[in-house]
Amino acid sequence: MDRDSEQVRETWNRLAQDWKQQVGEDGDSNRRLNSDPILWKFVGNVQGLRVLDAGCGTGYLARKLAAQGAIVTAVDIAEQMIEIAAQSANEANQTIDFRVEDCAQLSSLEAASFDRIVSNYVLMDVPDLEATVRAFSRVLKPDGIAVLVFSHPCFPQGEAATIDEATLYTWKFPYFERHKCVEPPWGHFTSEFIWFHRPLSDYWKTFKDAGFTIVDLEEPRIVEERFHLAETEGQLQNSKTRPYSIAFKLQKVASQSTSH
Repeated sequence: MDRDSEQVRETWNRLAQDWKQQVGEDGDSNRRLNSDPILWKFVGNVQGLRVLDAGCGTGYLARKLAAQGAIVTAVDIAEQMIEIAAQSANEANQTIDFRVEDCAQLSSLEAASFDRIVSNYVLMDVPDLEATVRAFSRVLKPDGIAVLVFSHPCFPQGEAATIDEATLYTWKFPYFERHKCVEPPWGHFTSEFIWFHRPLSDYWKTFKDAGFTIVDLEEPRIVEERFHLAETEGQLQNSKTRPYSIAFKLQKVASQSTSH
């Protein structure tokens, strides 16, 4: 494991208990208000399908997939995340195959073995984007679907500010350059966060090079039916106006080789 991957593993192990508090059983506010409806729309009916939750964290999404009838394998690079996720699934009497795995390798998973891959707010946290997407392609069946949701690279929420009703974003580095970012703890978290900026075009090129076609694309935002879930007026306004994330529905090209 390279230095960046080891640092990411250590970081998420330190954050595991805090992350359990953050996402709970239904996801944090951004997921509930904005992105989860799009994620479920893109995933579709998973009854009886083999689904990989790649970067599962403490497992809330894996448990929801299992509850919908999916045969779920869930992986994360952090052992503490997997321990919490497996315990929660056992308490819910759910059968989920949890594994400690680097998403850039997925070395214990067979080629062409999954109908769906869901990766929810993970790609901005992996040091090697290209290797990760190639690994997704390798383990996905031909014509299989990958649903990838990640923080919007064009609008860094950690650097967002509202001034005179205008939302302003600031950059501490050139947008077009890849950059390893280290952010201080926020809210109830007790450890810093590490993530990796890439311009949006790099994501698209990586998907294309790995043998995926784009089926759908959405920048999630709150819909009127969920307005009541916002805890404050400010949270509601931000969900209406700020692009927190971007969601891709990809399909693996049937002729794509699974040998790499």
